[in-house]
Amino acid sequence: MGVMVVTGASAGIGRAVAEMALAQGWQVACLARRVEVLEEVAATGEGFAVACDVADPVSIERAFAQVVARFGRIDVLFNNAGMFPPAALPDEMVLEDWEACVAVNLTGMVLCARAAFGQMRAQAPRGGRIINNGSISAQVPRPKSLPYTVTKHAINGLTKQLALDGRGFDIACGQIDVGNARTGLLAGIDAAAAKGTEPTMDVVDVARSVLHMASLPLEANVLNMTVMASGMAFVGRG
Repeated sequence: MGVMVVTGASAGIGRAVAEMALAQGWQVACLARRVEVLEEVAATGEGFAVACDVADPVSIERAFAQVVARFGRIDVLFNNAGMFPPAALPDEMVLEDWEACVAVNLTGMVLCARAAFGQMRAQAPRGGRIINNGSISAQVPRPKSLPYTVTKHAINGLTKQLALDGRGFDIACGQIDVGNARTGLLAGIDAAAAKGTEPTMDVVDVARSVLHMASLPLEANVLNMTVMASGMAFVGRG
């Protein structure tokens, strides 16, 4: 085990991963804006609740400094925090929704990865692992979701760049693309899934997948993993 940082740890996939990691004996820094919820999660094990708004570069820098001051190092970053703006056709998209999505889903993930990478490169023993939550939208789009699709496709490039640049510093990077896990975010973006007419899966199974990636020795890496509800319309039709 070691020290894991989970962004967006107050709900959904992030909370499920943080709770499972704590149960397995990881030291977990739980990052999100809602500190009162984070404290509930952190209290289930050797956790640390840290207020962090990933849309704010200063907040990210402060949060990662707090983590290192508390635990001394970072072994794994689950780069998970994200948002899904209101559905809209491209020409009806509100500019503020685009900017907010880019700030959280792209810039926020880049800056969290940057902070973790710098710490992993400098610490002794050096190295660590970054796991990006790409979403199944990093591969195929949902209707009326231009900001989400574009930002999640960009995470493919972030993952590959980090994996390449991390080679010489014992820093591995992988990506998990999740399809239709039962979370509040899914209910907000997919009406069919929310109504129970489209296949979904338990978010706990996503957490198991992330913890598998996190538990590998640094000489091994899952570069890309897709975990999804078995019956969802992703591969072909039928």
